[in-house]
Amino acid sequence: MRLIFMGSPDFSVPILETLLDAGHDVVCVYAQPPRPAGRGHKERLCPVHAFALNRGLPVRTPKSLKDPRAQAEFAAFEAEVAVVAAYGLILPKAVLEAPRRGCINVHASLLPRWRGAAPIQRAILAGDTESGVTIMRMNEGLDTGPMLIEGRVPITSGTTASDLHDALSEMGAKLMTETLGRLDEITPRPQPEDGVTYAKKLAKDEGSLDWTRGAAELERAVRALTPWPGVWFELGGTRVKVLAAEVADGAGEPGAVLDGRLTIACGDGALRLLQVQKAGKGPMEAEAFLRGTPVGKGTRLS
Repeated sequence: MRLIFMGSPDFSVPILETLLDAGHDVVCVYAQPPRPAGRGHKERLCPVHAFALNRGLPVRTPKSLKDPRAQAEFAAFEAEVAVVAAYGLILPKAVLEAPRRGCINVHASLLPRWRGAAPIQRAILAGDTESGVTIMRMNEGLDTGPMLIEGRVPITSGTTASDLHDALSEMGAKLMTETLGRLDEITPRPQPEDGVTYAKKLAKDEGSLDWTRGAAELERAVRALTPWPGVWFELGGTRVKVLAAEVADGAGEPGAVLDGRLTIACGDGALRLLQVQKAGKGPMEAEAFLRGTPVGKGTRLS
């Protein structure tokens, strides 16, 4: 098919690559504009932009698609379908209607659960035991369009956001290729009215550990919010990131260190910190961290 691809982050790259490998004619790639990054604040291309240039594809990076000129340029590509995967901009009606066979989205959840910006992390935070990918035909609502096909994956007690991200990206690539190959056969299904939830955008302050919360909830936060925004606590005025943790036996005042293994009392149960990282240092196991930074039993963490 003659396609426009619209995506920006790492999640979207395997989807674009699979479409190209399947022989589709990607006439243009739309991605988020370059943004300052790193210590030097040099402009950096998003992953999809960099991949597309490497494959010799034309790329457009409008800041908005509300401008009639941007809409006319989009329509001029005369695409059969626009494939959308974590693009990051709202598509106005004129854009949605420009491709002859519409805009089709890869969404990283089992709709209607977790519509919105951060479905992968919200599913883990909520303790869901299952996630997946929904391929849907887009409309003007927020992830409200009719569903075409879906795939499911389990979320285990050890699943991290990175694990789920990679699994759903790979699944999304396969399902989108299947969808385009069977587009005439698939009957779109309206989303159920029951079970709607929204995956709001992640905020930086969500990573601050609140020891009054339950240990199981905090352990899920470590798996869901690493690498971004990260999960941390303060020790002697220094921020310490928690990269891995497990629920442990123990009880006490929330934030109290219960032993010599970095087991911390929570509002319900206790959390043992397995891997941490101090500012400016590399990741280290708890045992190595304690050798350089003694944290005695009874210490209270903020």
